[in-house]
Amino acid sequence: MPDQRELTTYELLLEGALIKDIVVKTNNPNLDIAPSTTDLSSADIQLASRERRSFILKNALSQQTVRDLGYQHVFIDCPPSLNLLTVNAMVASDSILVPLQSEYFALEGLSQLMLTYRDVRQTANPKLRIEGIVLTMFDRRNNLSLQVEADARSAMGELVFETRVPRNVRVSEAPSFAKPVLSFDPTSKGSIAYRALAQELLSRKVGQAA
Repeated sequence: MPDQRELTTYELLLEGALIKDIVVKTNNPNLDIAPSTTDLSSADIQLASRERRSFILKNALSQQTVRDLGYQHVFIDCPPSLNLLTVNAMVASDSILVPLQSEYFALEGLSQLMLTYRDVRQTANPKLRIEGIVLTMFDRRNNLSLQVEADARSAMGELVFETRVPRNVRVSEAPSFAKPVLSFDPTSKGSIAYRALAQELLSRKVGQAA
């Protein structure tokens, strides 16, 4: 809730706040969040003048490792643009999960993302890998969605998840009630798809470990 956000990721990146002082509990077991506000939208400009600006998030998370805090996984939600915040997330991460809207211009954005990914691997984070690409806002009745899927699978192969997240009004409505769609409407098509995606992701990781 907004009144719980005493410190946010803005303070983590720009004011030296510790991650342990930022995370807040949620109503979901085993899930905490590091909240943000609209202040984060200006962080990209302010980070541009910093030394080693691409490593600021990595260094902030290294001050007290997530394992020390008891977390097994950290998901970093990035803006839908290739700015300095996104690069910081790539530098700090082990892998990236790419949502791909089932629209024409999204394929062009994917090409730019792949170029940035390769650049980050070569210059800052050689261990970074692509966890997978998930088609979102998918409409099987729409020829464009089907064409985007065909092009994505042709270009990226098995990196594209079998699970497709459909266009679903309940997914769009959930944020206005300050709830994730899985809590807002667990039986909606969007919720069902995201649970299937989580299961497919876990299955892939088990296969990689075998």
